[in-house]
Amino acid sequence: MARYHIETYGCTSNRGESREIERRLRDAGHHRVGGPDEADVAILNTCTVVEKTERNMLRRAEELATETADLYITGCMALAQGEEFADAEVDGEVLHWDEVPQAVTNGECPTTTPDAEPVLDGVVGILPIARGCMSDCSYCITKHATGKIESPPIEENVRKARALIHAGAKEIRITGQDTGVYGWDQGKRTLHELLERICAIDGEFRVRVGMANPKGVHGIREDLADVFVENDELYDFLHAPVQSGSNDVLGDMRRQHQVGEYLEVVDTFDERLEYWTLSTDFIVGFPTETDDDHRKSLELLRETRPEKVNVTRFSKRPGTDAADMKGLGGTLKKERSKEMSKLKRELVGEAYESMVGETRPNCLVVEEGVGDSVKCRDSAYRQLIVQHASDHGLEPGDFVDLEVTAHETMYAFAEPV
Repeated sequence: MARYHIETYGCTSNRGESREIERRLRDAGHHRVGGPDEADVAILNTCTVVEKTERNMLRRAEELATETADLYITGCMALAQGEEFADAEVDGEVLHWDEVPQAVTNGECPTTTPDAEPVLDGVVGILPIARGCMSDCSYCITKHATGKIESPPIEENVRKARALIHAGAKEIRITGQDTGVYGWDQGKRTLHELLERICAIDGEFRVRVGMANPKGVHGIREDLADVFVENDELYDFLHAPVQSGSNDVLGDMRRQHQVGEYLEVVDTFDERLEYWTLSTDFIVGFPTETDDDHRKSLELLRETRPEKVNVTRFSKRPGTDAADMKGLGGTLKKERSKEMSKLKRELVGEAYESMVGETRPNCLVVEEGVGDSVKCRDSAYRQLIVQHASDHGLEPGDFVDLEVTAHETMYAFAEPV
């Protein structure tokens, strides 16, 4: 797990985003340290109110880049003037704030504690369904903490989901190191059965399935896709991290799946679902990744056109087999990361642009946003922002039909119909 240092500048909104970043990092088993000199990763949440502030942000970014192995820059200046950091040759990666936690994890699985219990955060219920995984990735340190999959009975998880819904949860987030292999330790994969049981609970709510590695999903892909089709409670959203478009690199990563299996999962969902969101992850700059391997990853990204993509620059984790490999240079990893991130923004932006003018029915208001706004999710878990929420009487937990009016790269704006 990573040791992180985070610094936040600017308004209350920035501080709120930093708190959410830290919450996700803690949930994934990472811990905060006293300063950048003790950290594996530094996070700089920036402000851009005046020119003097911008100069301070650039100077602080340059300092942090020399003090830690990896620097992630987010916040107002990063998103509005990201080119300033590139022009200053700051060795850091500019990300939207909600991309930071995944980047810090280096493509590793999230890590829950042995006694992880459901958590209700506003109208969102977090339900860890299992602990551990069936993978042995060469770059991942998480497996040392979690071990192999341990799946509680379906009935136990249904009981926990029912308790969250009765307590006021309108969105249940199914989490685990690898949700796709739930039940493997009991003799068969039963994620689809668990989801069907949870969706049958009385009440109006939505269910989002967390990260499921392609290998685990592949064997149940048809049953799983059918459950999505048959249950409106399920967001039509699948997070299947492919990590590379090269079978050679996947082999060196010991990822268990090959590109063809990932494509078969995507094809199955495409055949059964007219409107859904594919989310995936890529690790850029793995020690054995060649220029041709990187090209294959870009081609796979273009072919499958996921609507949510996490791009992570490889960094070594102590005690892992990949840590003993001769690494690629930081400049090369940075260039490949920039190229893939640029393509990602184009593809995701096009997906949100295509929504403009459409009406998305029965969207869930999930949480308050910046100022007088709320964040909503449509049936495919796409993020829609409604401004002037109080004028519309919208609060977290409400369901509302929304017309998409405009878009940014990672989300769209909408108004109630």
